[in-house]
Parts: sequence; C-alpha cells; structure tokens
Amino acid sequence: MSSSSSSSLKIGIIGFGTFGQFLAKTMIKQGHTLTATSRTDYSQHSLQLGIQFFRDVNEFLEADNDVILICTSIISLSGVLDSMPISSLKRSSTLFVDVLSVKEHPRELLLRKLPEESDILCTHPMFGPESGKNGWKDLTFMYDKVRIRDEVICSNFLNIFATEGCRMLQMTCEEHDKLAAKSQFITHTIGRTLAEMDAKFTPIDTKGFETLVQLKDSTMRDSFDLYSGLFLHNRFARQELENLEHALHKVKEMLVQRMSDVLGTEKTA
Repeated sequence: MSSSSSSSLKIGIIGFGTFGQFLAKTMIKQGHTLTATSRTDYSQHSLQLGIQFFRDVNEFLEADNDVILICTSIISLSGVLDSMPISSLKRSSTLFVDVLSVKEHPRELLLRKLPEESDILCTHPMFGPESGKNGWKDLTFMYDKVRIRDEVICSNFLNIFATEGCRMLQMTCEEHDKLAAKSQFITHTIGRTLAEMDAKFTPIDTKGFETLVQLKDSTMRDSFDLYSGLFLHNRFARQELENLEHALHKVKEMLVQRMSDVLGTEKTA
C-alpha cells in the first residue's frame, strides 16, 4: 500500500548498513522520499534503490528531511552524534528516531545532544532482515514518544509500521530495557555460550537440541558489538547475567545433591 501525498515523508537515514537498507526498502515501497549517509560509501547501492546518498554529513543535514532515522550500532551512537554538525540542520524541528536494541541510552543521548526544538521518538522494531523478510505483519514495533510537538509527522512515521501490520506497542524506554534484559540479552547470552561450547547438530538430536543449535546460529550472525552494546548500555543486563549465573549454580547444586543422595543410598543397600 502506498502512502498518500499528504502523509508521505522525507526520511534521512544515518547508518545505511544491513538494517537501514532493510527498513528503507519498505519505506520506498510506501512512497516516502529517502536520503542516506554512512561511514561506508553505499552510493551505488542507494542509487539502485532510488535513494540519494550523501558522503558529506553537512549536505545530508541540509536536505530538509522531516525525519532523521538513526540506524547506527549501539556503541557508536554517542560518537556519531558528537560528530554531527547539528547547526547544519535545515529545520530545527526535525523528528529524530532511533531503532537501537536498547532504549534508555539513546533517549538520554538524544535529549542531551539535540536542539530543544527537535522531536524525539525512541523505537525498537522487534524484528530484522531475517524475521521480517516475508513481511512485518504481527511483528512487534515498540515506541516511546520522548518529546513530540509535531504529532502529524510522528503519526505518519509510526503509520509506516502500522500499515505493514506490525503490532504497535507503546511503552517507556525504562520498561523496554527491563524486559529486553530478561529476553533479548539472555537469548544472546545463551546463544553465545552454546557457541563457546561448540554446539552443533548430531545424528541423534532431539527437537529441543535442534532449537538450541538454531538459536546459537541465529545469535552468532549478529556482531559482538551488538551483543556487548546490549550489556554495556542496558543497566538491567548485569543483574540478569548474575541471575543466570546464580540459576546455573543452583541447578548444579541440585544435581550434586541428587548424586550424593543416590550414591549414599546405593552404599547402604
């Protein structure tokens, strides 16, 4: 479905890697006008998509975008914002949107580094190029309206995801990070632990073990930068890591106790 001209947006993407390109394809399909900038030169790929690519960040910021969508890595966000000549913004009321997997961290950075006139929407599409390759219907899109004055622009941006059938979930950045530490961070931690154990398919796998190997393979496709960002910039992640360590220790204790009980019974039999 294409957007009507009244709801079509000019969207600039900062960080035009795999995820930025993934989102851009749907935005282009809906009729939005896109520009992009990135440390890597994606000008040829952008040309194929019909997107104007800027190597010069000043020129990018002068491009009169309604929305600037930040698709950088978690750990590079602060440096990217510091290096942006914000004074070059064509319009100070631009809506800045991030799509990082942590939320309190970008919220605090954007509030601190952007002009007061800039609107801020923190989001997390709970899907990516693999899980969303056949469409976004019923996939979750989390968002927090951190500082919104222009409700029309914000609504039109959110409608990009609503139109595709996403499950739209509004929650605070703090609540997101609490839940993500228990789910996404733990998932990645288990996957990387299995990788350290060199978990691989065998001829006698149960369905449960096949699922674990698939989890390992899935998490290892993501960079260590992403994983470390989930830990370093989510204040709830450290506690969840300690909870996991404690749980593993407790399970081990239960096994050792059972072994002691069984061996003790056998000796007295």
